Amino acid sequence: MKSLLNEKQWRQYLAFEAKVGGKILPIALATGVSRNTVKKGIAEVESGDLYRPGLRIRAKGAGNKFLKDTDPTIVADIELLAEPKGDPMSLVRWTTKSLNNLVKALTEKGHTAKQSAVYRLMVSLGFSLKSNKKNIEGISHMDRDAQFIHINGICKAFEAAKNPIISVDCKKKELIGNFKNNGKEWSSKGTEQVVNVYDFKSLSDGKAVPYGVYDIIKNAGFVNVGVDHDTAAFAVESIRRWWNHTGIKLYPDKKELLIISDGGGSNGVRNRLWKRELQKLADETNLAITVNHLPPATSKWNKIEHRLFSFISINWRARPLTSLETIIELLNHTTTKEGLTVKAIVDKNIYPIKIKVTDQEMKRLNIQRDHFHPEWNYTIKPRLSLPME
Repeated sequence: MKSLLNEKQWRQYLAFEAKVGGKILPIALATGVSRNTVKKGIAEVESGDLYRPGLRIRAKGAGNKFLKDTDPTIVADIELLAEPKGDPMSLVRWTTKSLNNLVKALTEKGHTAKQSAVYRLMVSLGFSLKSNKKNIEGISHMDRDAQFIHINGICKAFEAAKNPIISVDCKKKELIGNFKNNGKEWSSKGTEQVVNVYDFKSLSDGKAVPYGVYDIIKNAGFVNVGVDHDTAAFAVESIRRWWNHTGIKLYPDKKELLIISDGGGSNGVRNRLWKRELQKLADETNLAITVNHLPPATSKWNKIEHRLFSFISINWRARPLTSLETIIELLNHTTTKEGLTVKAIVDKNIYPIKIKVTDQEMKRLNIQRDHFHPEWNYTIKPRLSLPME
């Protein structure tokens, strides 16, 4: 309708719509005009000042003026106050100042402007609202690409032999209780979930530590939900539980296992306890366990992040994790159209921290290191005879 009407006709058309509906605000919001515009249209209609062809729409000189025309110095002051950021070769700029702070600062400089006018002026000058974007993980290693090529080659060899390949990592720890969980879900009006205002640990019923094991070949996830610390012992126990609950059934005759993990945390490159516990697992299962660590600053490239953890977060969005049972139920009901399935169990064991592994213990491990970055790539084989601990 707006493209067919002039200014006065449009204003009076909105007035008629507002009078029929009985409310001004919904009409103003729906059409993007101010309430004063609708009110003015209503006053014109009620006074009989209707538009007639041939009459002037507005008086000479009437209408809003651009702020930069009425206040020639405001543009320069905004440029100074906003401290524009961005690539000088790009047309897009942004600022960390809020409109409220900009208006206050402009007022102190003698300018008179409303937030709406400053907003329109900022947009016309090429500014936009921006939030922080997580994209910087650190300095890339010079052999980053070579390590990915190496991992890809190992994965192809394991896949050809139909040996299991798992991607492992610990998901973000979650407080158990009636706390806000990010995301939104469709629900009936007035049925929104009310949660605690503060996410204080003292208000929780403990914490959940979900350690994930993602079977790359079978597109299946396994989550061991602990209640204590995320240690290397907990990480390997999660892999052990995956093997005992799922892996051994899917790969009954296999003697090799490939683990893809990042290079830090409980399954880190320098973590001695991780290697010692993997040796125990190899001895128990008679599996030769090959480990390939992702190069530094690439942890988000781990397949478990975007093939398992992302779907878990989507599945339980906007739902308070009020108990361990709730968490397990939500995890077990995580599926995708591509066929992802998830099995989750509770681990109530206690995992002490700061456990030291001696040099003598390390010497007793049956580790065969790869020629390429042996600190990232190695195989822990079962020991023929168990050493005296």
